[in-house]
Amino acid sequence: MFIISDYGRIYKIGLLNIAMKKDVIVISLGGSMIFKNNEINIKFLRNFKKLILKHSKKHKFIIVCGGGSVARMYIGGLKKQGMSEKLQSFAGISVTRTNARFMSYFFGNDQMEGIPSTINGVKEMIKKQDIVFCGALEYHPNQTSDTTSAQIAEEFEADFINITNVSGLHDKNPLEHKDAKFIPQITWGNFYKVALKMKFSPGQHFVLDQKAAKIIMDNKITTYIVGSNINNLDNLLNSRRFTGTIIEG
Repeated sequence: MFIISDYGRIYKIGLLNIAMKKDVIVISLGGSMIFKNNEINIKFLRNFKKLILKHSKKHKFIIVCGGGSVARMYIGGLKKQGMSEKLQSFAGISVTRTNARFMSYFFGNDQMEGIPSTINGVKEMIKKQDIVFCGALEYHPNQTSDTTSAQIAEEFEADFINITNVSGLHDKNPLEHKDAKFIPQITWGNFYKVALKMKFSPGQHFVLDQKAAKIIMDNKITTYIVGSNINNLDNLLNSRRFTGTIIEG
């Protein structure tokens, strides 16, 4: 299978290598996709649900929810009180799990199942369901729900899609700099170097955290960064032309 980005390059892609059983796709759903302007982003989430349900006929999805602005609000409050980064991270983890529980309810999943909080829990649930939601898993220093997503992608040897509030990787934050340059393709090693330029902080706002960048590099996980355009995500899942960043090679 091949896929063509908006920039004309052709890439091999593993998303649609479907055998007798469904393959797993890991999606990191940024908190900014769940909340928008301090409200639930209903329009996006309804479209997202419709799209994922459609593609779940061919794939299983593990969707890892971020904490977004709500997590950063709690983290910021604890930081102002002089609380440790560990406690700040705990607060952020709690928000990601609340978001995952909300998304599970939103999709109408079996409410008695709850959401998994360990890799083993994810493994057991994905055997029974085509769509599993979780937040950040066990606490470890200097990581966010991005790392959880990368760890799950490693465990399932799955492709990894990160959905965020920008169209892909840029040389600087495009929400703050109009002259930010879009980067359609980057190698695992170069992406890791970019991630390492920043100092980790709980709730940091970058497309993927440093540990996630190292995991995808070490395990050669094909990773896609895309924005909130549902049609764009649909194109990616259908191996059609899409706008976004590919991290590989």
